[in-house]
Amino acid sequence: MPPPLPAAPPPQGPPPPGAALRSAAAGLLNLSGLGLGYLLTRAWLRAAACLAATVILLLVAFPADPDGVPAGWLAGYVLVLLVAAVDGARTARRTPVAGSWKPVLAAALGLVLLAAPLGGTLLYRSAHDEAVEEMLLDRLHEADDTVETAAAKPFAAVKREFGSALAVYRDLGEKHAGSRAGKQVPAHLKTYYEAVATPYRNKEYCTAVEPLTYLRTLPNTVDAALLGDLKTWPDGPLADSLYDCGLSRLGEDTGATGGGELGELLRTFPDSEQAGKVGPAVAARIQEQVDALGGDDPCATTTVLESISTTAAGLPGDTGAKAGAQADRGVRDGVYACGLDEFEDDKFTEARTTLTEFAEKYPSDDRRSHARKVAIAAEIAEDRPAAGRKLPPAKAPGGPTMELVISNDAPNAVEILYTGPVTGTVSLKACGSCARYDAATGSSRACKASGKSYPKVRLRLPAGDYHFLYKHGTGASASVDSYTDGAKIESGYTYTSCTYLVSEDPFGGLDIPDFDPVGTVSAPGGRADGRVVR
Repeated sequence: MPPPLPAAPPPQGPPPPGAALRSAAAGLLNLSGLGLGYLLTRAWLRAAACLAATVILLLVAFPADPDGVPAGWLAGYVLVLLVAAVDGARTARRTPVAGSWKPVLAAALGLVLLAAPLGGTLLYRSAHDEAVEEMLLDRLHEADDTVETAAAKPFAAVKREFGSALAVYRDLGEKHAGSRAGKQVPAHLKTYYEAVATPYRNKEYCTAVEPLTYLRTLPNTVDAALLGDLKTWPDGPLADSLYDCGLSRLGEDTGATGGGELGELLRTFPDSEQAGKVGPAVAARIQEQVDALGGDDPCATTTVLESISTTAAGLPGDTGAKAGAQADRGVRDGVYACGLDEFEDDKFTEARTTLTEFAEKYPSDDRRSHARKVAIAAEIAEDRPAAGRKLPPAKAPGGPTMELVISNDAPNAVEILYTGPVTGTVSLKACGSCARYDAATGSSRACKASGKSYPKVRLRLPAGDYHFLYKHGTGASASVDSYTDGAKIESGYTYTSCTYLVSEDPFGGLDIPDFDPVGTVSAPGGRADGRVVR
């Protein structure tokens, strides 16, 4: 029969002498991360595991990365060291020190070897800091490359690239100011400004306005201390660009409002040297165009003056008021000169429109009367080119005048335009009891009804060749019933004429009066005659 089991395990004896010192020495040696505490107690596998944990951490940590060692790895390694220290201390408490190790010497060595993880930490921090510096320098150089590439392209197409590079400079200069890269940012910002302002350096002033305006906004987002003198640098180049661009476009129909670049200059830099030159420059350009009105193409010159007038109207202050008044006077002269030139170039429809508008827009102009005369002659010449062989004189010639009596034997009113030595227009009321004639009888019956009173008008005309336009009717019938004719007025006669209408086809025939001299001025008389135009 086997002996009975004991009621409790036998009590352990006291630990071997020097247990506390051995335990402390093993724990300290294991905290070094080399597993030396386990070597004291011949726990070879545990020593190898502790050393392997340190080697793995070193492989993870080096080469140093700017982002550092992942927090999970660090936490795991610290836990391994703590477990190894506690386990090594517990094991060594009842295990004699191996070999010739003395507990005192082992404890001292453990304290010394605690410098290993501390030194490793410092070494890693230094390597990590250098990695961060290299990473920041790489970011700086990448931003530089972006700026260099963007500088060769139109600003509008690479504005985003410039913005991304600026964001890098801001981050380096404001958040990493103490780094080697951060200390270089001010110099690189100067290069950045030069790159954005490339069109200005190339004297492409209109193209330079947008990027320079962009640079002027940067102090709103970038630390002023980082920008230094760059904060106000764009003001001068932008003022130059606005002035030169605005002056180069003066007279062009760009569609800009508010005076274009010149207006922007006056509003943005009112006290600048460039703003002071705007008024004289615009005045000189206007005078240059006014002088050109006597050239070969006054209409084109007038178009330029009209564009300058629009620009001047948008300029602020006294500059706009003075330039606008000067430009308006130039436009007035230009419209008049253009109308006369169109007439002389046989562009009668255009001349009529231009000079009619001139007379309506400038009723107090001394040239208004002549403009109306040329417009009348142009309207006649649209159908009868001979009326446009020369400009109507501005003033009537002196000497005797002959009487021309024109009667209306038509059922509608008629407006009569005439040009020759004198030019003008008269109107005759409709003959209420009159009707259209047929082609066969119109010539012999017009204006000859006994006892009938025909509307009539009397003209006093100097001798010469005249051209007439008879404008009958209104609406759809006006162009059908209107017609032109010519006549010669000679000295010593009075003249009569009768205007009437014939209808010999669905579109209506037109009668053109002939002028017959009858008697002399002292013995007036006359008769009506006519012929049909088919």
